[in-house]
Amino acid sequence: MQRYKIKIEYDGTPFVGWQFQKNGLSIQEVLQKAIFNFCKEKVTVIGAGRTDSGVHALAQIAHFDLEKKVEKKKFLPGLNQHIGNKPVTILKIHKTNRKFHSRFNAKKRTYQYTIINRLSPLTLQKNKAWHIRKKLDVKAMKKGAKLLLGTHDFSTFRASSCGAKSPIRTMEKILIKKNKEKITLEFISKSFLQQQVRSMVGSIKYLGERKWNIDDFKKIFNSKNRKKCAPPAPACGLYLAKIKF
Repeated sequence: MQRYKIKIEYDGTPFVGWQFQKNGLSIQEVLQKAIFNFCKEKVTVIGAGRTDSGVHALAQIAHFDLEKKVEKKKFLPGLNQHIGNKPVTILKIHKTNRKFHSRFNAKKRTYQYTIINRLSPLTLQKNKAWHIRKKLDVKAMKKGAKLLLGTHDFSTFRASSCGAKSPIRTMEKILIKKNKEKITLEFISKSFLQQQVRSMVGSIKYLGERKWNIDDFKKIFNSKNRKKCAPPAPACGLYLAKIKF
C-alpha cells in the first residue's frame, strides 16, 4: 500500500463543497471517481481543508492510499484526463510517508478573500469575488482585523452547524491589501471554525461601510453570540490559498 499526496486547484462554484454528499457533486467525489476510473481501485481522498459549497482552492492538499503500482509519468496526466471537464485540476502528485495525514499534519492554513469594490457589475470575476458597490473604508477594516489577532473564543463567527469541540482558535496573521478596486483579505491560522472566515469578512465589511464603529465590532466579537454577527460574506470570494506542513 502506497500513500500519495496531491495538490489541487478548483473552482468551487458548481460543487456542494469538498466533502462527499448525497445531495450533489463534491470535489472529493470527482477525485475519487477519477482515481477509480484510472486505477480501477476504490480510494478515499482526505483533504486538508473541508471547503464549503462555492468556495475555491488555489492549493488544496489531500492524500489517498493505493495498492496498485502506477507508472509515475502517466499518473498525473491520467488522473486529470479522467477528471474531464469538471473545474478541478491536480497540480502535483507524489509518494509520501504512510504516517502523513493531510488534515491532521497541517500546521498553518491560509485563506484569502477577494472583494471587488466598484459600481459596475462583475463579468470576468463573477462567482470569483464579492462585488460591493458602496465605497469601503479600508483603514477601519484594518483596525477591526487587528482585534481578531491572537487566541480568542470565536463563537461570534462560528456556524451553528460547526462540529468543532472548541471555539478557541489562534489567528496568527491577518493582512488587508487594496489595489485599485480589489481588496484582498488574508487569514492565517492552524485551523478555522466552520464559516469563520466568511463571518469575519462579513463583520469587517460592516466596519468598512460604517454600519458599525470599532466599539460595536469589539462588543459583538466579545459577546460570543452568533446572532449578533453580520451576515457572512458569500462563498464566491473565498479561496483556500496555502497549507503549510
